[in-house]
Amino acid sequence: MSDLIAKTALDKRLADIVTPVIEDMGFELVRLRLMSGKNALLQIMADRPDGGIEVDELARISTDLSAVLDVEDPISEEYTLEVSSPGIDRPLTRIKDFDVWADYEARIETEELIDGQRRFKGWLRGTEDDEVLIEIEQGKETPTIGLKFDWLSDAKLILTDELIRDVLKNRKDKGQIDETQFDEVKTLIDGEED
Repeated sequence: MSDLIAKTALDKRLADIVTPVIEDMGFELVRLRLMSGKNALLQIMADRPDGGIEVDELARISTDLSAVLDVEDPISEEYTLEVSSPGIDRPLTRIKDFDVWADYEARIETEELIDGQRRFKGWLRGTEDDEVLIEIEQGKETPTIGLKFDWLSDAKLILTDELIRDVLKNRKDKGQIDETQFDEVKTLIDGEED
């Protein structure tokens, strides 16, 4: 079973170079893409294993990766290195991501047509063996279908209020958000102040 971290042969070679660096620093590689064009861009998404990477951590990863990539020199053309977090509406690139993010909405695309469609939108229901389970709406029914992970070409969480609230709550609960850094926040209920 593969993953969706790197797609092309060059992306996979680059992932082989950067993964040990990122993991040695205590982080995980979420996705890597080399986008060519007038100005090539090497986009690397990294995160903590439990989520919530900080800007200064991304800067350290960028510095360390720049040094390794300069030595290895795997890209013949000039490029820009961009190291970022996966964001709240993150890509789902490993089978474990579908268990971690179960019960949230996602968009999944497959390489080939499955029962006449390639795009599926619904609620993640985890995994079973090598299948990703997703509950989709079909008229008045909401069946849960299984898609083999190897069939997937892309998967991403859908940005919803629930996802934002839960991610921010989780970061606050882990002490990753220091509320003393912010002005007073007023909670609005039905358009009225508390």
